[in-house]
Amino acid sequence: MARNRKSFGLDEPLRHPDHRRPLSRRDFIAQGFARGGAVLAGASIFSLFANPRAAHAALSPDIQALLGPCGISNLGAGKIPFICFDLAGGANLAGSSVLVGQQGGQQDFLSTAGYSKLGLPGDMTPASGMGSFIDTTLGLAFHSDSAFLRGMKTRLSAGTMAAINGAVIPARSENDTGNNPHNPMYAIWRAGADGELLTLIGSQSSDSGGNSMAPAAMVDVSVRPTKVDRTSDVTGLVDTGKLVGLLAQDDAVAVMESIERISHSKLGRVDTRVSTDAVIKDLVRCGYVKSASITDRYGNPSALNPELDTQIKGATGIFSDAEFAGDGEFRKTAAVMKMVINGYAGAGTITMGGFDYHTGDRSTGELRDFRAGVCMGACLEYAARVGVPLMLYVFSDGSVNSSGMLDNSPNGRGKGVWTGDDQNTAASFFLVYNPGGRPVLFTGDGRPAERHQQLGWFRADGSVETAGTPAANNVNLLVETVALNYMALHGEQRQFASKFPMHGLGPASLRDSLTAFNPIVNGTI
Repeated sequence: MARNRKSFGLDEPLRHPDHRRPLSRRDFIAQGFARGGAVLAGASIFSLFANPRAAHAALSPDIQALLGPCGISNLGAGKIPFICFDLAGGANLAGSSVLVGQQGGQQDFLSTAGYSKLGLPGDMTPASGMGSFIDTTLGLAFHSDSAFLRGMKTRLSAGTMAAINGAVIPARSENDTGNNPHNPMYAIWRAGADGELLTLIGSQSSDSGGNSMAPAAMVDVSVRPTKVDRTSDVTGLVDTGKLVGLLAQDDAVAVMESIERISHSKLGRVDTRVSTDAVIKDLVRCGYVKSASITDRYGNPSALNPELDTQIKGATGIFSDAEFAGDGEFRKTAAVMKMVINGYAGAGTITMGGFDYHTGDRSTGELRDFRAGVCMGACLEYAARVGVPLMLYVFSDGSVNSSGMLDNSPNGRGKGVWTGDDQNTAASFFLVYNPGGRPVLFTGDGRPAERHQQLGWFRADGSVETAGTPAANNVNLLVETVALNYMALHGEQRQFASKFPMHGLGPASLRDSLTAFNPIVNGTI
């Protein structure tokens, strides 16, 4: 039975008669009454610094030699950049987008009724048409008409796609609530991620940096994600004072270096008469060294202009000038990916709102998923252009189901309309880009490779098997599973128990079954 109705516009709020009026910040974001943060005034402000992972080397050798002892680095912690997408409201991620199957893996197909529940009519299931609806271009199997996949492909080059792989994690989460402890920022920091300027960033002013909460036991207020929503907030992070402008940048650096040398010479002849004399002098010296380093790297105002990054914006950029100017979600994505992929922040959350799209049509969700896919693809492609790996994680609070009614409008694409919330159809997934080539699935536990591409499974009826993995019915353990896989990409999964001593993922043998990939780096990059 076909149903045609006016769908909601891409940024139009979603009003559900069976939902209460939005009251909290999370309600407004999920239903699209508010955007995902950092959209208008400061959306592009993290699109900051010129050549990532490279020291400017304008510092004199004696000052350069002090950067390490003073704890000043331009490489962050040397870990794989990590970005997560928090799709607020309960987006569909499983079946119609990333394929999910039974215990044998993604292509251990569900029943026709199970796929119908996940929004796919009988003639569009992955089990029909001799695999014509299965797309493994990104390693992880997607439905060939996935809106996320179509969006990503608009930004990804063939070479980038060939160096991506991923995994899906079937796991229930509550519908329409920020109380799911979904956000992995603190776990990724505990696993070793850090940045040169900031440890964690997020597009929301919350303890997690996103819409969903972080597991309470992992929260450390000393590294609370930083939210920036105006240009002055960013320039304040690297304020070089008035010296740059009065002098050329190189001259300003030389002045800073001279001040450090004079200060050090004088301090060497002074006895502070306190027991921590050496510590005090080191702190003073490192303060001057840091000032010189900041002036060296960030003293040129043009380096802070996001519109001058030709890898992101313009004729050779990932976004055209018109796209960048016209869509705040693109500007926000560019801001976070620039900051994280360049190593200036260890990990970042991009919250996108309006994914509570069980509106009785399919087109509303398709359009929003497509734009989210564009943003995901932009992050992966930018990592490829910069030449560093990236782990990109996608989650949502709850999910949706379909009654089987079809939306045959052009944007509905003949798929099942989303008719209600359904936490039992939820899942998360992650993609990994590796400059050295497509990540290889882990098989060190003797299980088939396909059992590591899908960490858990769905029942034939289209619902999560809650006994499949520890994460399947516990969002806290879902975060731990993500952190385990982040560590495994560095070959550090055996350190997981020491980093997370109270974890709930069981012995090493069980954790191996929850590991998707072999290492792609050895501890640092």
